[in-house]
Amino acid sequence: MKHLPYQAWFAALSLFLIPVFFTAGCQKDDVSQSQPDFLRENIGWLAADEREGRLAGTIHEADAANYIADRFLQFGVIPAGDDETYFQEFLLSGPVVQAMSMENHISRNVVGMVHGSQNPEQFIILGAHYDSQGMGGVISMNGSIEPSIHNGADDNASGTTGVLYLAKQLAENPAEKSILLIAFSGEEMGLIGSRYFAENMEMSRDSILAMINLDMIGRLVEQELTIFGTGTANIWSEILESVESDSLAISTVPSGTGSSDHAAFYEIGIPSLHYFTGIHEDYHRDTDIPEKINYDGMAAVLSHAEQTVREISRYTPGGIEFTETTDPRESVMQRDGVTLGVLPDYSYSGEGFRIEGIREGQPADNAGIEEGDIIIRMGENEVEDIYDYMELLGEYRAGDSERLVIRRGEEEIELDVIF
Repeated sequence: MKHLPYQAWFAALSLFLIPVFFTAGCQKDDVSQSQPDFLRENIGWLAADEREGRLAGTIHEADAANYIADRFLQFGVIPAGDDETYFQEFLLSGPVVQAMSMENHISRNVVGMVHGSQNPEQFIILGAHYDSQGMGGVISMNGSIEPSIHNGADDNASGTTGVLYLAKQLAENPAEKSILLIAFSGEEMGLIGSRYFAENMEMSRDSILAMINLDMIGRLVEQELTIFGTGTANIWSEILESVESDSLAISTVPSGTGSSDHAAFYEIGIPSLHYFTGIHEDYHRDTDIPEKINYDGMAAVLSHAEQTVREISRYTPGGIEFTETTDPRESVMQRDGVTLGVLPDYSYSGEGFRIEGIREGQPADNAGIEEGDIIIRMGENEVEDIYDYMELLGEYRAGDSERLVIRRGEEEIELDVIF
């Protein structure tokens, strides 16, 4: 993996921050700590006000990176980042980064490994992003221009804590294959960290069986878990049928694309799954706090994920066939150009583009579009799915107006939007 030099301002800071993981960390004895206490403690630390939202490229993100590395060290996870450390550094760039005034700041993935008991030269990647939305800005759904701490308890201290918990489990009882445990940064700015890792992997693509992504696994409602990416390999149906689901009501979505880190690995031909408990009203808002996490539900999700990892580990890379699942014409993560200011419902598989959330003060909100609306036409063009929507959106410029046809319940409504 490539190693980037520190910026001058960060170099002095790193002398203090990076060694912290050897001495910092939780005070409790993890051996005797119960699973609920483990989950509460780690989410509580990552999503505390003191982290100020863990925005990629900030001192608070570096603080969280050190915490994660410290935990890896405590569990006996081997460093697998740059120069025999837990850290893989990269520069932040891109339109969202520019909008957040973080251009050319250094960010880092935290990378560890647990060697496999039988085939250590073969790998499963288990990851989650640990960055969040900082104090808000263009990646906030608050609708307010006033800065406020976006604690990111579900998005994604939940997934990060899930990786930490499974790191501990796997270190104590290794799977047959080696497990790469990765806490990604820069996800909120466009999958920057996961794409950097995917593009700079030292191991061969053929040695990687699959990637499992945990993103927003902390708000289970009515036991409903969605697993994305089930069409990305020939083995997923067989594996998921063999895993004990307990009380979980599991929905599957074939698509390997989306707005989370599994998409970076799907893009390079690696079978990928994304565990997800659903969008909620606190998504990308300053109300996403630890007190709202469903810790019992999270434990059930992690039990399923661990079983899945261990089942994958029984296969050989040659026994897993990657399959493409969606039209690659347009990336769901595109953020250039105009926007409606909506959150897609990635679990929707019907006709049209279904809206899960709306940002206040943005074009969709101003036009009267509501959560749950389904866009079926933009101007003269039919919208069959999210890919049609993304392709059509790229044709508009700021100030353009268009008439949209919306399905709301049983009714079709025409609304005029100004981008």
